[in-house]
Amino acid sequence: MKISKSDALIWFDFFSQLSEDEEVSVKHEEIIYATFAQIEAAVDHRNDRLMSEIKGLKTLENRTIFVGNESKFPLGCRSCLLGTGLSAIRKTNKCNLECKFCYNYGELDAIHPVGEGLWEIGGTKFYEKDIDLLLSIQQKPTGISYVYLEPFMEIEKYYTIIKKFSDAQIHQHLYTNGTLATEETLKALGEAGLDEIRFNLGASNCSDKVIGNIGLAKKYIKSVGIETPMTPEFFEAFFKKKQAIFETKLDFINCAELHLNENNIGNYYGENMYISRHGYISPIWSRELTLKFMKIAEEENWDLAIHDCSNYTKFARGLNLSSKEGMWFGASNYACEFSMIPYEIFIPILNDDSFQFLNEEELPDDYKPEIIDF
Repeated sequence: MKISKSDALIWFDFFSQLSEDEEVSVKHEEIIYATFAQIEAAVDHRNDRLMSEIKGLKTLENRTIFVGNESKFPLGCRSCLLGTGLSAIRKTNKCNLECKFCYNYGELDAIHPVGEGLWEIGGTKFYEKDIDLLLSIQQKPTGISYVYLEPFMEIEKYYTIIKKFSDAQIHQHLYTNGTLATEETLKALGEAGLDEIRFNLGASNCSDKVIGNIGLAKKYIKSVGIETPMTPEFFEAFFKKKQAIFETKLDFINCAELHLNENNIGNYYGENMYISRHGYISPIWSRELTLKFMKIAEEENWDLAIHDCSNYTKFARGLNLSSKEGMWFGASNYACEFSMIPYEIFIPILNDDSFQFLNEEELPDDYKPEIIDF
């Protein structure tokens, strides 16, 4: 069903007015999914055109794309996409910043603690003394990551557990906004055995302090990079500070396609959105900016790995993880993060005259908007 943009707009205006307890019919689902397919096909067409302009585009076994120095492609991403997945370790339930793209936006004061002296690994609570037991029983992952929320709020608690996993020869990387880091704490992380650190430079709008900390991190930690949701604000700020960023001698930049959940989507109402494989919902400009960023990196021959961490990459990640866990063929944890699809957020893209569907057909009579009973 190649629904027209005008028909899709009428239908989605109707769907957006439904109350939460009103269920859509099977025919309604067909219309909804046809609209999503039309939007996604047009978005893919735009992105394919941008990718065709990047001469040095490389793939990681068809699971993601990147440009630049392949030797600097982060091992944490290789573990995520090729290895036994990305085993997340959670400890800190606080952050010193509130970014509008944060998945915990608006609830940062209500994040439940992991527990005094405890670490959350694979959904299970562990004391540090339990790590030896864990490593003696279960297969070691190819990599682990320290996430959720800002570890430098209590970074001194991380050193000994990092040392344990380092002794077990497991690749470890840590995420931070970088604003609280110091040379002393970065050195301690390196000495403990942290392999890789990723700075969310967009969280501080490319602040000089964080750029300086990236340079300090490179003195003590083998692999240092940036991982930030690609937004117009980050794109603009990066190029204003580009030279200073390069002088840090960082290794990679992961350009994450911004996807939204119920916490942060309100900060992006009015933007043109699409839904990828009925899963993640993203502003269409996020990956477009990444591809433009990668084209510039390739043309200017940056000595870095620039990685397109897109919704496609997240989809591949889920398939890889399920495969490594021995789940059934086709199993994946990739899914929509909304309990109910927010139909109203697709109204702007359906209203945008500059965004056109590739092919349109007249709907069958029993699917036409005239049958709507307002």
